[in-house]
Amino acid sequence: MAAISLGPSPARRDVLARRIRLLVAATITYNVLEAIVAITAGTIASSTALIGFGLDSVIEVSSAAAVAWQFSAREHTVREAREKTTLRIIAVSFFILAAYVSIDAARALAGTGEAERSVPGIIIAALSLAVMPFLSAAQRRAGRELGSASAVADSKQTLLCTYLSAVLLIGLVLNATLGWSWADPIAALVIAAIAVKEGRDAWQGKGCCAPAAAPDSQPVTAAADPDGCGCAPGCACCS
Repeated sequence: MAAISLGPSPARRDVLARRIRLLVAATITYNVLEAIVAITAGTIASSTALIGFGLDSVIEVSSAAAVAWQFSAREHTVREAREKTTLRIIAVSFFILAAYVSIDAARALAGTGEAERSVPGIIIAALSLAVMPFLSAAQRRAGRELGSASAVADSKQTLLCTYLSAVLLIGLVLNATLGWSWADPIAALVIAAIAVKEGRDAWQGKGCCAPAAAPDSQPVTAAADPDGCGCAPGCACCS
């Protein structure tokens, strides 16, 4: 009976780990710049949405930094040992983001302050909407192939930043053109609900769409893996 490989080879794991480190570094660099621009523009325009978006970028940096710490280890076994701690950090960052966005949205709906038109805010939101999906997709693919739930969870954090970019862009444009200041906080509450779900999944370790590698001396046979996809217990890639 033919053996089924349970994961990427050690050489392939090293390639994927290097790719994730590069993607995380790019994510951190971009988000630092994004945070500076968004918070500055938000302060000038008295826009709680822009300031909140900038703070989301700070949280995104903390999540990416946790993954960078995990993958700074060269040995695969050390990276695996750091997985749970990294997932906890990512989960907490999701919860913090959800809490801030909810409070910020409630304040906006209550009519606390009125944001001015912000061209720099519109530009940074549009740029993030163009950049973030590619970073998220690339890291998610590498994380799934490597079997790293933390890399997949961090890619979801980046994807959530994409949603926030879209919400922010719509809100800023509607506010600038039609004066619909209520559109942004309503959509932000939906994003907060998504953040809570993703945080819960990260805390529980969900999102591992590929198995952890096993020693070459212990292949999985078709009989032991009736689904034929090589998923580790608890993974959802076969469903």
